[in-house]
Amino acid sequence: MAAPAHGGAHAFVAVQEDGQRPVTYDPCRPIHYVIRPDNAPAGGDGFVHEAFARMANVTGLQFVYDGPTDEAPSQEREIFQPDRYGDRWAPVLVSWQTEAESPEFATDVAGRAGSTAVSPPAGPQVFVTGTVDLDAAAFSRMFADEAGTAVARGILLHELGHLVGLDHVSDTGQLMYPTTSTVVDFAAGDLAGLVELGRGECVPGV
Repeated sequence: MAAPAHGGAHAFVAVQEDGQRPVTYDPCRPIHYVIRPDNAPAGGDGFVHEAFARMANVTGLQFVYDGPTDEAPSQEREIFQPDRYGDRWAPVLVSWQTEAESPEFATDVAGRAGSTAVSPPAGPQVFVTGTVDLDAAAFSRMFADEAGTAVARGILLHELGHLVGLDHVSDTGQLMYPTTSTVVDFAAGDLAGLVELGRGECVPGV
């Protein structure tokens, strides 16, 4: 875990073979995402777009919305799906899920996210796609008032932090602390980590 000079801590989900540099998305290509509309709460898609815009602002990465999808979430998701998405890596899949689809959402968990990396010959590991799973019922309840909406925004940003490579930290003042708190936006340590995640290597061969 790293502690920047201006305070706070950050950690990375994965690092390169040198044990220092984080695994990142390629900053020289856009990160495409799709949303499965099933179970989405009112205003949910716009909420997701706003969160990705915030991530673009703090990381410098470019996120592109490709539209809705009928792809169902799966623990064994294929990262290359040419019949559905063409000759490219599958885009990041955002899905609003029920407790039946994701029993973990019957607990106090309201979101889950992560990315998959590939390792080209003689090159760094690089994330190529990922998933963002959101508890549709929990977000619907949080959207009922302004305070709840702020908490929901913090949860979604936390999950997008995981998507681009941030891990949990033990610092309660950071948004990447494991449990929901009064922190509803990225703090100093989070931001330092996100800046680093936006400065990965360009990997044109992937």
